[in-house]
This record gives sequence, structure tokens and C-alpha cells, in this order.
Amino acid sequence: MQMLIGAGIILLAYIFGSIPFGLVIVWLTTGKDIRQVASGRTGGTNAMRAAGCGAGVATALLDIFKGTAAVLVARAVMPDNIWIEVLAPIAAVLGHNYSIFLAEREESGRFRLRGGAGGAPTAGGAIGLLWPSWWLILLGAPIPLLMFFGVGYASLTTLSVALTTSVIFAVLYFLGYSTHWQYIIYGIVTFFILLWALRPNIKALMEGRERFHGWRPWRKKESEAAEKTKQPAGQTETDSKTKPTAKRKAPASKNKKSAAKKKK
Repeated sequence: MQMLIGAGIILLAYIFGSIPFGLVIVWLTTGKDIRQVASGRTGGTNAMRAAGCGAGVATALLDIFKGTAAVLVARAVMPDNIWIEVLAPIAAVLGHNYSIFLAEREESGRFRLRGGAGGAPTAGGAIGLLWPSWWLILLGAPIPLLMFFGVGYASLTTLSVALTTSVIFAVLYFLGYSTHWQYIIYGIVTFFILLWALRPNIKALMEGRERFHGWRPWRKKESEAAEKTKQPAGQTETDSKTKPTAKRKAPASKNKKSAAKKKK
């Protein structure tokens, strides 16, 4: 009976994790299909691209709640089963990444489940596992924030969430603040789930095609604006490129004239 209850909790966690909050929020606010925007994922970063910062934050918070709720429900129903507490948020992350509600068949005939990358529900699961001392997870919050706004790659930010979570759980366990080594397993498993989901992004990053965020696009816009202000009024970018070419040709024409005079 306990095994059936545990399986039911994990199944419910997967179904709840499958709810594509990003798709719903973007569709309600803009009428767009988030799957047709940029990466096509349903997480907070792509929701921000599709519908602005408010939609991105709302999506991220609801996705965080997926992981937290999975742990709290598992703990309430089966308080003495630490493995169900760990497996429930993992199931929520899998549901988020491979949503049963976003099943589709590609043109090639291949069947797939779409979703997000898993960073937000991974953080939510960590918050739930540390509850009521959830604030301890904030000790690692500066690392993902630095990755997002400093380095500027959303894929690395997502991976840093699971990696930071693993480190925090390991430190708390070895310092004696936590007696559950299984929490470390949670961080490691979710890291590899996120790594698998982000394979296209990692490939694009290695090829120099990955989109970036934070201060880098802002700095690029500032430099482009500065370049435009340096150009004289009425001068187009094409003019600025062709004029130096004309100047370089002038000495050649003068050399031809002087050569003709010498022949005469």
C-alpha cells in the first residue's frame, strides 16, 4: 500500500510539473504561442522574451512552486519516507521539461514532449527540501544571478542552479546541519536532467551562437547608439563605408597622370 501511495505522489508531481505556466501566461497577455518564440521553451527566460519581464517573473515563480509543492505534499502524506521527498521534486522537474500536455509529433514522425529547461522547479525542490529553513538556499542565490546578469548566458545560469544546490546540500550535510545525504543526490540528478535538456544550448555556446542576456546586450545597444551619434548628419552607413574607398583610389589616378606626363 505504501508503495502505491508513493507512486501516486510521484505521478501527481509529474503531472503538476507538466502544467506549462509560461505558455498560458504568454498566451493570455500577448496571444502568442511561446513555443514559436526564440528557444521555444516554456520557462521564465523565454516567457520574458515573448511577453516582457512581468510575464517572465510570474512564470518563474509558478515554476518554482512546482518543485516546492511536490516536496511539501510528499512530506505531508509520507513524512517518514525521505526518498519520496527527493523523487517527487525530480518528477516535477521531469514534468516541466517533458510535459504530457505539450506532446507533439514532428514532421519526421518523431514523437516528443516539449517544456522548459528545469532551472526554476529545481530551485523550488531545493526550497521544499530545506523547508522551513528554506532561506538557506538564498546563500547560493548570488551565483545564478551573477551568471545571468554577468556572464549573460541563460543556459549556464540554469545549470548553475542545480550545481549550487548540490554544493549547498553537501556543505550542510558535512557540517552537520542536515542529516539527509539523499538531498545531495537530488542536486546531482537534477543537474544531469538540466544538462541533457540544454544540449542544444551548450552546442550553440561552443559554436558562439548562444543568445545572451544581462549587461551584454545593453552594452551592445549603447555602443551601437554611440556609433550612430558619431556619424555626421545626413551620412548613412553606406556612405561612411564607400568614402574611404574613394579616397584610396585618388592617389592611383594621380600616379597615372604623372606617368602620362613623363611619357610625353
